[in-house]
Amino acid sequence: MPQKEVCPKGYQPVAASEQMASTVQLQSSSGETKFDFSFEAVRRNLFRVTFSSAERPLPPYPSITRPETNLQGLDVSARVEGASKIIDVADVTAQVEWEHTPVVTLSWKGAKNALHRDLPLRSYVADGPGVAHYSVYDRVALHVGLGEKAAPMDLSGRDFQLSATDCFGYDNHKSDPLYKHIPLLIKASPQGCMALFSTTHGRGLWSVGSEIDGLWGHFKIYRQDYGGLEQYMIVGRTIKEVVHTYAELVGFPLLVPRWAYGYISGGYKYTMLDDADKALLEFAEKLKKHGIPCSAHQMSSGYSIAPVEPKVRNVFTWNNERFPNPQDWISKMHEHGIRLITNIKPFLIASHPDFQRLIDGNGFFTDPETDKPGYMRLWSAGGATGDDGCHIDFTSEAAFKWWFEGVKSLKKVGIDGMWNDNNEYTLPNDDWTLALDETMVNKEAKQTTANSVGQWGRAMHTELMGKSSHDALVDMEPDVRPFVLTRSATPGTMRYSASTWSGDNVTSWDSMKGSNALSLNAGISLLQCEGHDIGGFEGPQPSPELLLRWIQLGCMSTRFAINCFKTSPDNNSVGEVIEPFMYPEITHLVRDAIKRRYEMLPYIYSLALESHKDASPVQRWIGWGYESDPEVWNNQTLKDGEEQFWLGDSIVVGGVFNPGVTSAKLYLPRKSGDGFDYGYVNMNAPYNYFASGQWVEIESQWRESIPLIAKIGGAIPVGKDVHTRIPDDKTAASQGVSEIDDYRGVEIFPPQGTSHGRTFSNTWYEDDGISRQPRTAVYTLSYSSTEEKVLVHFERDESAGFVPAWKEVDVILHHKDTRRVVTSSGQEVVPKGVDARGRLVFTIKA
Repeated sequence: MPQKEVCPKGYQPVAASEQMASTVQLQSSSGETKFDFSFEAVRRNLFRVTFSSAERPLPPYPSITRPETNLQGLDVSARVEGASKIIDVADVTAQVEWEHTPVVTLSWKGAKNALHRDLPLRSYVADGPGVAHYSVYDRVALHVGLGEKAAPMDLSGRDFQLSATDCFGYDNHKSDPLYKHIPLLIKASPQGCMALFSTTHGRGLWSVGSEIDGLWGHFKIYRQDYGGLEQYMIVGRTIKEVVHTYAELVGFPLLVPRWAYGYISGGYKYTMLDDADKALLEFAEKLKKHGIPCSAHQMSSGYSIAPVEPKVRNVFTWNNERFPNPQDWISKMHEHGIRLITNIKPFLIASHPDFQRLIDGNGFFTDPETDKPGYMRLWSAGGATGDDGCHIDFTSEAAFKWWFEGVKSLKKVGIDGMWNDNNEYTLPNDDWTLALDETMVNKEAKQTTANSVGQWGRAMHTELMGKSSHDALVDMEPDVRPFVLTRSATPGTMRYSASTWSGDNVTSWDSMKGSNALSLNAGISLLQCEGHDIGGFEGPQPSPELLLRWIQLGCMSTRFAINCFKTSPDNNSVGEVIEPFMYPEITHLVRDAIKRRYEMLPYIYSLALESHKDASPVQRWIGWGYESDPEVWNNQTLKDGEEQFWLGDSIVVGGVFNPGVTSAKLYLPRKSGDGFDYGYVNMNAPYNYFASGQWVEIESQWRESIPLIAKIGGAIPVGKDVHTRIPDDKTAASQGVSEIDDYRGVEIFPPQGTSHGRTFSNTWYEDDGISRQPRTAVYTLSYSSTEEKVLVHFERDESAGFVPAWKEVDVILHHKDTRRVVTSSGQEVVPKGVDARGRLVFTIKA
């Protein structure tokens, strides 16, 4: 892109802002174009900055609604010192200087070092039709966020395109851009954290210290291709605090149906077969034969390929040769307890039966050079097979409603969820124009902003597609959680889409390793029900060792799905699939891993409810909650986030990322000032205990398990190791599940001996798993220990109205722990004996 920087100067305060202690408003006086700059304290740790001109208006369709200022009850003071204003808000000091250019500095009150400082003399600049923001780069800090970006997790010293593309077969250590457009960058250090978040849907670039200049030193740059800057600055003591405030801005993660955390199968091949309906029913029967539970299946787009020439995808249609009776077939899949998620793409090939209808309704982008729809090459069938067509303009009222009705048509025949795919909006021309007649488009912005793709931003259509799919599902089933899976995403998209994944990855050990880093940055960016195509979407078939390792890792991740399209020169249309029973010699091991996933669903689902409540991701960086441990900041392997992570706050998950390797090194973090060091325990043989604050070598045979380490004092609520049904869930697919969710155990990890008077308390959440407005029950298990016994106390709060099918709770001790379990509250405890894994179990009676 050409660089045309103009750095306005000569700023003077706007008179009105002098009356407001928490606000600074400036206007430049140099040059012909006047630039407006504003700074406002919005919350105790949230600040809003704008930089714009008449030619560079603020984002016309921002990804958030501007929050109301609320500083009530806070100690707020301000003073002007020459060409600067110092604002104290609670424990944060903000200083805005404007002698040359506006320079914002944020720090903790009384601290010498700043959490953030704009680059003096070159802070906010115009660059062609867009803007850029320069700030000082901290070379030792950790930088995270930006949705899903190439591994490692630490984004420091690299630059990234803020755009989205269909990157089939990408390298998750090198490729950029990928699928997400989330302009959130967090700088984290032991002193505190600071985030910069832009609300635009337009394209841009984040250079995170990758550019160095002898005059300007080390800096980072946010460049925005079009329009003015609306940016929020968030400060916090920890990443968790920053992420929570970010969630208050963009919305907390949606409630995800409980079934979506089970095994989700997929594979492009099935719907490309002539007898696709039979092939999928046979697959369901094979799962049943092998005893492998499965909750849902992702239906690839082959079901919508026209049976006659040209044989291309026609969204919202059915190939009636492959699926002669869709409704009957769906009912049979539901009888297996398998829900169906259909692939839908936001473009129409010119042969689509409704193509002319959308032209007549102004439902496509317009090419101003021809005043006709903007045609482009689109994926139409098979591997890399294209045809001409048009993307849907979701700012068109006619197009938005057409999509809305199309989703409803799929729902009417029994489809359970929508798979918003290929929604990156890789349009070829910024000058294409939009309809802007949908009701959610701001009328004032429409009048003051050019109606071009560049100004409004391609990514707004990803969000609006999510909204149309979401709203249609809610319209059909108002009381049931809508499930929309989206490949691309913006911050606003996740208000409508419950789940996402990292797209079309490749089969390799390196890809498996890098996926961990993508998940950690995704969680930090509020892509909470996020995962990967286990085994790799593209590339060669995984070896038995790689497949099992990846399944073991995937079962301990937020979302667990196996889906692929493995092309080959000899088979470019159908491809091959990965199936959990494809290697007979390891099928029983794959089954064991997936059944363990289902057994742990109460724990994983509780973490999901926690994410909905307070924005904490299910998968967490190893330093999450351990910010006082210097090792998490000083060790680059830990900052890279590829080799281990927390699953909740009780399990450290490791991995093995090379063939033939039988051990892994993990770091076990420690909190300073946490009193007695209780440490960790190996969840696998030889079940040894470890002190915290050290690196350990964990034996890990690939036919047994990846490294799993439990935190002493933690707890894992568990259920049956099969697909179960909560009685309150009356949806069709649930009626096909025979097993009731009527068992609950809790695996606990007390110290080997006495807990020295320390009581460990663990809480988990449950609901019916399907309602949009559920009644949530809260359960707390507390325990302490002596040399002879483990003293437990169990509390259940079902006052909200949800009462589960299980009545009693099993307390499951760790391997080799032979103590007895007792209670202090008079609850009856009955020894149950030894379970199949050789652990002592005690039942707390209702």
